[in-house]
Amino acid sequence: MKSLGNKFNDMQIRSKLVFAFIISCIIPVLIVGVILTHELRTTALNEAVEESAANVDRVKKRTAETLETAIYIANNLTLNQQLKTTVKNDYRSLREVVWAYREFDEFGYYLDTYEEISNIRLYVTNPKMINNWEFIPATREIRNSFWYKSAEKANGLFGWYYMADETKGNRKYLSLVRKIYKTDSILAININSDNLNTILAQEQSPIMIVDDNNFVVVSNRSGFIGRKLEDIVRTKEAGVHSKDTFTGTVNGEKAEIVVDLLLPDMSQNQLKFVAVIPSSVVMKEANRFVLLGLAVVAASFVIAIILIFFFSQLVSRRIVRLSRQIDKVADGNLDANVTVEGADEIGLLSWQLDHMVKNIKDLIAEVEKMHREKNIMEKRQQEIKLKMMASQINPHFLFNALESIRMKAHLKGEKEISGAVKQLGKLMRKSIEVTGEMIPLRHELEMVRAYLEIQKFRYEDRLDYEVITGSNAENVLIHPLIIQPLVENAVIHGLEDKERGGRVAIEVKTSDDVLHVSVRDNGVGISKEKLRSIQDALNDIQDNAANRIGLLNVHQRLILTFGAGSGLVIESIQGKGTAISFTIPLGRNEFV
Repeated sequence: MKSLGNKFNDMQIRSKLVFAFIISCIIPVLIVGVILTHELRTTALNEAVEESAANVDRVKKRTAETLETAIYIANNLTLNQQLKTTVKNDYRSLREVVWAYREFDEFGYYLDTYEEISNIRLYVTNPKMINNWEFIPATREIRNSFWYKSAEKANGLFGWYYMADETKGNRKYLSLVRKIYKTDSILAININSDNLNTILAQEQSPIMIVDDNNFVVVSNRSGFIGRKLEDIVRTKEAGVHSKDTFTGTVNGEKAEIVVDLLLPDMSQNQLKFVAVIPSSVVMKEANRFVLLGLAVVAASFVIAIILIFFFSQLVSRRIVRLSRQIDKVADGNLDANVTVEGADEIGLLSWQLDHMVKNIKDLIAEVEKMHREKNIMEKRQQEIKLKMMASQINPHFLFNALESIRMKAHLKGEKEISGAVKQLGKLMRKSIEVTGEMIPLRHELEMVRAYLEIQKFRYEDRLDYEVITGSNAENVLIHPLIIQPLVENAVIHGLEDKERGGRVAIEVKTSDDVLHVSVRDNGVGISKEKLRSIQDALNDIQDNAANRIGLLNVHQRLILTFGAGSGLVIESIQGKGTAISFTIPLGRNEFV
């Protein structure tokens, strides 16, 4: 006993708890539950099968009574001399055929007298007879049908088939088929489906009447009618050909299947009666006893839980304490003191967790330091790029501007030249004064206006522009050379080839603590492929010679300063123009 105690103490905590739970609770509950459930299920299944077999037998007897009516009528018609004369007569005119049909009214009499049948028709081979839905000429298609051939070979025996009635819109019925003695005519009598449905409707469990070809003729489940039995009942049995009880599945649910057979007098084939007992129905009665058993099991379970609690309480208190300390750390409180007394696994885990928390604090401090240094380095790199962009004003633009001024000076007076030179000087002065510091939006707009005035001087009526500024927007602080490259892009790439009517609109407004800036032109626009290429370039963080100034520089400066949501948004329709916009959150100068 002492050795067993030592082994239990040497086990890990999880093993101790599992061992105690299995010994105290799981094994007894499983033993009692399995035995109780098995015995109750077996009893309930046997009772359900016996009850279902009795129901099938009752349905079979009532169905046999209905079929006896059809057999009686078939026997009478077989012996009816007037019927034989009618189908064998050599008619000389259509009038004689119609008159013979009027004289023979046996079919109507039986239909009016017996509710067990719904239709009577005779398929005849006499070529002089016509179709009146009672006497029907046997066409080649009819003579090739399975039921017709079976009746010809049956030697006067009855056949029971699930077949279509052309006089009822090809609706299928369980029908008696028999060849009339000493004639080539085939008699078909439909069993009234409503009558059979009434018999089956009194049963609660699914039950079916199946013909010899395994078609469900009648059922108290409408979805089964007309289907093959093997499509409804799935079983390992090779086939259902005899009275038996076996296990299968119906609609994916396990069930017991009860089969009985009926071979009416003078019949060449039989009918099957199939009852389905779902497992849920079988266990319904058993569940009542199971509940009683569960009460006993529950009492045992409570006792077992008390024992388990006693054992687990010895070790769980320290685990709970450690768990609470871990929760504090998980909530972000890295100053929590994670200490639990003891030298076992719990104490060791407490020491390791406390050591890990200290390491995490040191690592976080180091990462924050590296992040600050990285931000400073990136800002310095952006300032260098900004100064490089400010010093790299397109020389082609300066040449074209000066050439235009020279031409104007030659052809016109000095007034326009003076204004253009003034704007050019202002633009160059502001470009030289550019630093990495934030500037009011109005200073950037002054540079934009100076640039557009020079371009307007160059293009004359080919270019017009508009600057729309909302209230309080001009005092917002932004980086220099943020809007001017977008305007330059619109003029050079959007309006360069436009002969007249070129227009650039710059709109700046504030709403919901956000500054909205958009630059629109009505130029040539951008194709979908080129627009996709530009957007891919904006998302490429690699710096290369082709992208050092322009849209990429503006896009990256906006993202670095104000976050990913402040990057450039480009919309364009080829042939109609381009719109470039961005947003800046107000009251925030730096994104980290």
